[in-house]
Amino acid sequence: MSETQGSTSRAAALYLSHGAPPLLDDEIWGGELSSWSKQLVKPKAILIVSAHWESEPLSLSATEPGVPLIYDFGGFAPRYYQLQYPAPVAPELAARIKAIVGEPVVEHRRGLDHGAYVPLMKLYPEADVPVIQMSIPTFDPEKLFALGKKLAPLRDEGVMIIGSGFMTHGLPFLRDWSINATPPGWSKEFDLWAAEALGRGAVDELMNYKSLAPGMPYAHPTVEHFAPIFITLGAAAVADVAPEITIDGYWMGLSKRSFQVV
Repeated sequence: MSETQGSTSRAAALYLSHGAPPLLDDEIWGGELSSWSKQLVKPKAILIVSAHWESEPLSLSATEPGVPLIYDFGGFAPRYYQLQYPAPVAPELAARIKAIVGEPVVEHRRGLDHGAYVPLMKLYPEADVPVIQMSIPTFDPEKLFALGKKLAPLRDEGVMIIGSGFMTHGLPFLRDWSINATPPGWSKEFDLWAAEALGRGAVDELMNYKSLAPGMPYAHPTVEHFAPIFITLGAAAVADVAPEITIDGYWMGLSKRSFQVV
C-alpha cells in the first residue's frame, strides 16, 4: 500500500527474515527490502522485536541519544564493526508501550542489535524514523500473540511493528554456506508449511509448529528466530486480512520468507 492508497494511516505489521551483516552487500535481498519499504506508508516510529534479545521482564532499548549499536556477531570483515544507524530515539513510544501492555517494563541503556539495524538499514536507510527495540520476554506463542494484540493500537498511531527473525534458522545443520546454496529438505519443508498456514490464517497451527511443522527440529533447533512472528501476528489481528508474502526464496539454504499486514 502506498501513501496515496487506503483511508487510514494505520502502519503495517511486518515479520521479516534478517541476515548477518553481509546481507547489506546482497543486491537481491537488500533490493527486496528496499523496494518493500517504498510500498508502505512511512511510519511515524518503529517498534522492532529482534531474535537477538531475550529478556524478562519485558525490556526496551535506550531512549536517550548516543547509545552505540551492538555488534553481536563474529568472524566478519572489520568494516561491519563500524556500521552506524543513528535513528532518532523514541521516549514517547516507550511511555506508550508501558501504558498499554499492563505488565512491568524495564528500560535499558542498550543499543540496537544486528537483528534490528541490519534490515532497517535497507528498509529506511536515511535513519530518519524513531526506533525502539523490545525484548522477547517469553517463547510461549500464545503469550507473544497476546502481547502483539496489546501493542496493536500503536499501529493506528502510525507505529510500525516489526518481528525480526528468520523463517528457518538451522545453522548447525548447514553444510554449504554459500549464499546460493541449495536449501536442505528440512528448510524447504518448514518454509512451505509455514507459507500455507499463513495463507489460511491458521495461527493456531503456527503456534503448534513444534509438533505440526515438518522439518522440525532442524529448521529451528532453538526457537528465538521464529518467536517474533507471533508478536507480528498478534499486532496484525486487528485487520481481517491474511498476511501478504513480500519476500520468499532462500539465503545460504535458509528461508528468508517475510510478510506484511497493512
